Order: sequence, then structure tokens, then C-alpha cells
Amino acid sequence: MITAADILTTARSRANEGTPYAGAVTPQEAYDLLQGDAAVKLIDVRTNAERDWVGRVDIADTQHGAVQWATYPGGVPNPDFLAQLAAQAGKDEVLLFLCRSGVRSRHAAKLATEHGYINCFDILEGFEGDKDADGHRKQISGWCKAGLPWLGA
Repeated sequence: MITAADILTTARSRANEGTPYAGAVTPQEAYDLLQGDAAVKLIDVRTNAERDWVGRVDIADTQHGAVQWATYPGGVPNPDFLAQLAAQAGKDEVLLFLCRSGVRSRHAAKLATEHGYINCFDILEGFEGDKDADGHRKQISGWCKAGLPWLGA
């Protein structure tokens, strides 16, 4: 049986010298961490609209945080990102950052690390993953494609 410590060791090994945060986990590893340790938190950095219209992960409310990286509409950076993160997570907690496809989550993990959060991990592939040949998501990668629990559209 793979333990949380094993998963975090693997995640840390994915960080190279240039990675400005602790490491990266696959969607399955993220889910396994959340299931195995109630102290781990997933921070969804998508917009409120994305969570409302596309869906959200189905995990314990105590493990789910929502802090928009950018606001909707307009897509401007959320000036209150760090304050909102501080209201939901401690600097020593294991934080798993999630976005649509894994870009905003990397930026969020980097910024949080720069501000003293010591266990920030990017969730590779994101919630919906990359687009397929027809421009659709949820088909080739991501939380949804991995068959992990989610709610919504």
C-alpha cells in the first residue's frame, strides 16, 4: 500500500532545481492524499464561474478551499489571493493547487511558496485537462478523465 509519505516523496522528486514550489502530484495521487490524510487541503484556483458551470471536486468540505487566481468576468488577477488563501490554509499545511489544466495552479503554488507556504504542490493536468483534437476537455487528461469524484455539469 502506498502511503501519503510515499506520494509526497514522489511529488517532491518531480520538482527540479527551477521548480519554485514543493512538487507536483497526479490527479490520482492528489485524491489518494486527500483520502489518506484529513489535514491535506485542495485549493481550487479556478474562477467561481468555472466551479459553478463546469464542476468541482467532490471531497470533504474541510479539505476543499476555493481561491480564485483570476476573477470572472475579466480574468484580472485576484488582488486578494494571498489574504483569501491565508483565511483557508496554514503555512505548514500540505496544499494541493488545482485549476482547469495545470497552468494557474503552478502560478498559485509558486506565489504561495514565495509567501511562506512550505508544502505547495501543483496538481498536474488540472480538473479538465488538455483539449482533445475536437477542442473538448475532460477527454484526455485531468481529474475528471481519471474518474475521480466530482460534482456539476
